[in-house]
Amino acid sequence: MVPAILPLTVLATIAASSALRTGHQTIFCPLGYFPCGNVSVCLPQPLHCNGVIDCENGADEDKCADIYGWPKLVDWYFDQVTTINDESSDCSLDLYPKRCTCEGFKITCEDAGLITVPTVSTNVTKLLLMQNNITTLLDDQFIRYRQLELLILQNNSIHSISTKAFSGLFRLKRLYLGRNKISVLKPGVFHDLHQLEWLILDNNLIGSITPKTFVGLKSVFFLYMINNSLENIPNICSVLPKLKWLDVEGNNIESIEKKNFQACNKFDVLVLRNNKIRYIKDDTFSTMPFMIELDLSMNQLQELSPSVFKGFEQLHQLNLSRNPMNYIHMDQFDHLVSLKSLDLSGINIFNIQNQMFKNLGNLSYIYFKKFEYCRYAPHVRSCKPNTDGISSFENLLANIILRVFVWVVAFIICFGNLFVICMRSCITTENRLHTLSIKSLCCADCLMGVYLFFIGAFDMKYLGEYNKNAQQWMESMKCQLIGALAMLSTEFESLSARGYSTGIFLGLNLLAFIIIVFSYTSMFYSIHKTGAQSAERSLFSREVAIAKRFFFIVFTDALCWIPIFLTKLLSLLEVDIPGNVTSWVVIFILPINSALNPILYTITTASFQEKLKQCLRNQELLGPKKSLTSTTQMSNV
Repeated sequence: MVPAILPLTVLATIAASSALRTGHQTIFCPLGYFPCGNVSVCLPQPLHCNGVIDCENGADEDKCADIYGWPKLVDWYFDQVTTINDESSDCSLDLYPKRCTCEGFKITCEDAGLITVPTVSTNVTKLLLMQNNITTLLDDQFIRYRQLELLILQNNSIHSISTKAFSGLFRLKRLYLGRNKISVLKPGVFHDLHQLEWLILDNNLIGSITPKTFVGLKSVFFLYMINNSLENIPNICSVLPKLKWLDVEGNNIESIEKKNFQACNKFDVLVLRNNKIRYIKDDTFSTMPFMIELDLSMNQLQELSPSVFKGFEQLHQLNLSRNPMNYIHMDQFDHLVSLKSLDLSGINIFNIQNQMFKNLGNLSYIYFKKFEYCRYAPHVRSCKPNTDGISSFENLLANIILRVFVWVVAFIICFGNLFVICMRSCITTENRLHTLSIKSLCCADCLMGVYLFFIGAFDMKYLGEYNKNAQQWMESMKCQLIGALAMLSTEFESLSARGYSTGIFLGLNLLAFIIIVFSYTSMFYSIHKTGAQSAERSLFSREVAIAKRFFFIVFTDALCWIPIFLTKLLSLLEVDIPGNVTSWVVIFILPINSALNPILYTITTASFQEKLKQCLRNQELLGPKKSLTSTTQMSNV
């Protein structure tokens, strides 16, 4: 096994290496290892950006934030855009509603109950009207406010905007119309907004747009239209010559091609996340040579052409996560020579190989669905996830708590159930069918203990080097035979498999639990009814004991299956479940029944305790009898 930390002298002659130049010194590390800043120590990939400081200088946890793409561009954009001066605290305006506040030339009417645009001083520069009840914007609504630079109309109930509503706003820089009920934008509605730079139209009901919609917007570089109902993107760049950032996340777009972006040669960011895109033609992005971020996540893409990213030499961030892709070409990313961040999370890459990522020499961050995929990108410093909550890069069981308790729980299960099997075999009972049922239950519970013993054994076998064997282990017959419970959080890809798992977890188990509750309730009612007809008052204590036993039987069943039920339900709702929750379910929750069944069904029952005491008394009596017989035989001799 390769040691976790290697000194510089050992690494100097290794050919396949990563290097960091600091001043006049170049630090070399072998493939899969990265230096601790400017110190001559190298750590393996799993120890970088894992939340634990392993380098003495803490360099392994430095520069772990993925700021490539839009986070890095935001600062640049703020430096480039025309600034809107901050207002002084003293009001410089004479006319504004009493329910509003005034600072300098800014008026804020947030949640003021307005149903129309208020009348204010004509020299206002910022007008904030969010969270009101404005429904309509009429012609020449703002024509008096020619100094206006910022207009916020978010969170109203606007459903109608007249063609000349924004007439005269020649100095407006930012317009916020998000979170309203706008369904139609009339051609020429923004005609006079020649200096507008930001146009925010998120969370509306807009179903279609045309180039004529944006006529006049000569300066807009940021267009934000997430969560609308767009089905297509027209060639809007023909009337938006400075557009650099387009975000249409959460719409109904099904396809994109070159004609949609014919004149978009200045694009920096294109976000198409959470649409219904199924197919992208080869030359779709050929007009965008300066693209820095492309987000195609959460669509319906099953496969991409190897040349679809050709010409993207400047791309820094690519997000393809959560697409139903079943195949990735070996040369899919070869053209992305400047790529810094690649997100493939939520994708099962069945044909994954090192060759897929070998040309991505500048890649600093990569995200997969399974942490064992990280071994195919050893030259990338930050690879996520580090663990699935159960396993980690180094070990089948991620932490010492799991490693210890898997043996403890396995021992408790096997010892308890084997003890019951032996005692039930030694003690004769009248109800043989009941005894056979209990023995069968114990045998089934023992299988859970055997499973946990196997998990513990293979954890020891792969200790410190699990990631090298993870893929082989999970695909092996051994793993399948002992039950892949460690993969409980794995998502099913096909509809039929998803439906089957849903039926088992949410249907069959829920039905079984309801039947158990109903059956035990009926049994207790029957016992209570029989006892009520009897004159013996001593039966009351028996009823209480039976009720307690039934309660704990049902309670342990609930304790076992309700967390699994909720976990499956949350996964269906696409809620992210922390990996450590899964580990608790697999190691601690799932085996609860197997560990407690011997106690509930045998050890704590009055009949078993009585028979056990009787058996022990017989053994005690048998001992002196044997001794007496032996003495008699000796005397006869």
